[in-house]
Amino acid sequence: MNKDFHYYGTYCAAIIAGYGHDAALETAYSAQFTDTCSLTYLKKTGAPLNAATTQLQSELINERTDIVSRQRITRIWSAFHFLPADLYSPVKGGKLYRNKAHLICGSDGALVKETVELAKGCGHQAEGLALHVLADTWAHRGFAGTPSLVINNTNDNFFAIIEEDGRPVRKRIVFHENIRAGDDLDNMKYIRSVYHASEKSVMNLGHGRAGHLPDYSFARYVYMPAWGGYKEIFKDNPNEYYNAFTQMIYALRYFKGDINSFETGVYDTELVKPYENEITDILTKRQLDASEDWKRLGERLSGEAIPSFDIDAYTREYAIASENAKAKTAAGKFFQAAIKQKSMVTERIFTSGNLLAGFSKRVGGEG
Repeated sequence: MNKDFHYYGTYCAAIIAGYGHDAALETAYSAQFTDTCSLTYLKKTGAPLNAATTQLQSELINERTDIVSRQRITRIWSAFHFLPADLYSPVKGGKLYRNKAHLICGSDGALVKETVELAKGCGHQAEGLALHVLADTWAHRGFAGTPSLVINNTNDNFFAIIEEDGRPVRKRIVFHENIRAGDDLDNMKYIRSVYHASEKSVMNLGHGRAGHLPDYSFARYVYMPAWGGYKEIFKDNPNEYYNAFTQMIYALRYFKGDINSFETGVYDTELVKPYENEITDILTKRQLDASEDWKRLGERLSGEAIPSFDIDAYTREYAIASENAKAKTAAGKFFQAAIKQKSMVTERIFTSGNLLAGFSKRVGGEG
């Protein structure tokens, strides 16, 4: 998912769930900050380096392909962007293939519930981070947060489903590696990572081989993932993003104390019903960035202005705080939430008998 949904969409969900403007803004900021809290940024901020929740392209390019480097990559991307759906699902094949297949991301898995429960009572920063992870399970379903050609590769049988004269029509998607050209919606041309035959290459991380397409809410497409034996799978992003939005509202009400427990497979469609048509219009509109539409809705819901996302909005306070006070700042709370989330996911992967994310440490440690 992109900033439009993680920042402005999360703000809208928080307001609908009953949050005030300031609380909604803090939560939305942390949801988007999860996509920007890199090792490079942490070094500049003077924050704990193990709180990294993403990796810049420049960082990934410089990563080696040894086991320790791949485990570091997997810890970050599996914990925050490609949460595994089922670490124990039956998978045919050798142990190494099974371990990789068990990291395939999916919605409503056991780790979604643990992620939400882990954030409860830990402040809006932990809530925003958890909502980012939850939302990404819908957008990134079918891809794994570990470098793997045999899992994440796709072939050229990739089709957008477009409605023409009231009927769904297939339009072939053309992928290319020309970064300067950008994504061209009118001509169905999208950037993707460069093909690399090495199983260990970072080019085969997550949905790199499908480019940014999974991050666009309007996208409906049919593709053939390597892990599925190149059999067709249909992905309906407008529907799945709507599920993500209503599930976020349900999680926010759990954080707020309106409900006593969070269960997977439950979506708050009642609170969102008055805005269903407008939200559906935003999700289905073919555009590279829906930020203005989400922003307009959010400001109408709250009656307050939503500032543009500023990566330094909360880390300035952290930088000037004393060592004893850093943990109590908003950024400090985010860093601690990130460390706990990464530790929890790493431990669950490790205890399933899977070493792709490395060895585990207890939740609250420095995983």
